[in-house]
Amino acid sequence: MATTSDPSASFEETDTRNAEMHSTIENWIDDLVADVDEAKASEEFQEWLDIQSQFHDYSHRNTLLITLQCPQATKIAGYNTWRNEFDRHVQEGEDAIWIWAPIITKQCPECENSQSYHEQSDCEYDETPPDEWSNGLVGFKPTSVFDVSQTEGEPLPELETEATGDAQDLVPVLLGAADNLDVEVRIVDAADWEHGSAKGVCKYRSKRDLHPVVEAKARPNQADLAVTLIHEYAHALLHSDVDDATERSKREVEAEAVAYIVGRYFDLDTSGSAFYLAAWQGDDAEGIQERLGRISSTAQKIIDTVAEG
Repeated sequence: MATTSDPSASFEETDTRNAEMHSTIENWIDDLVADVDEAKASEEFQEWLDIQSQFHDYSHRNTLLITLQCPQATKIAGYNTWRNEFDRHVQEGEDAIWIWAPIITKQCPECENSQSYHEQSDCEYDETPPDEWSNGLVGFKPTSVFDVSQTEGEPLPELETEATGDAQDLVPVLLGAADNLDVEVRIVDAADWEHGSAKGVCKYRSKRDLHPVVEAKARPNQADLAVTLIHEYAHALLHSDVDDATERSKREVEAEAVAYIVGRYFDLDTSGSAFYLAAWQGDDAEGIQERLGRISSTAQKIIDTVAEG
């Protein structure tokens, strides 16, 4: 993928500034769409997809159990799955994470119990013998799983989504711009981070007080921290009134496209955004262009606010 830094786009104060900026942003969006398509077709992305497909999607109840026992968990699998599928081994002394696993077995069509419970019940169903019953969910049992951080062995493929470049001066300016964007912002030490693999979050003070609060995980890479802050600022400006879970991928497309544009404006290499967006299956790259108006106006607002800081 091409490097996205373009220091020639300075948008000096002229009568045509807004038109020039909008035209340049349109061109950059075209670049991002092309990079996302290229990323999706890459060997690196296909290898990553293959690995991701082997991890289960856990129920809300199990997700809560995992979070309570291991807040930093990112990738969860059973002991044998880590060993047999990923060639990784649970490290000695690690405590298991306990979740509820479904019990799938032959199920009585009438009482929906397994054969052993059916025989102890008052159910009189006898139209078909038990060995002809269909499999179904008859209950749950506790089972142990482990997070990738508790294992060692062959590395899992990772997508390179981090931004790079010189952002030592940009991070303080972004922090200073928070008030003008009507956002509360906090940089949280890695040791105190409670949001798993997320680099940043945008949340709200309460259900009644929808004032956005942005938190970003501290890290040595200041360029990536800057782009994370921009991404979460975009969420704060665009999505405070959106609570539909089905819109999540579209919200991520908008926020990351804004981060790509603003980061690129400030001479950062944000080409990693292509892999980030490629990972959000369910929203084609063309969806970025369909949302150009929202993306462009939000990017311009953040650029103008930061430039004035």
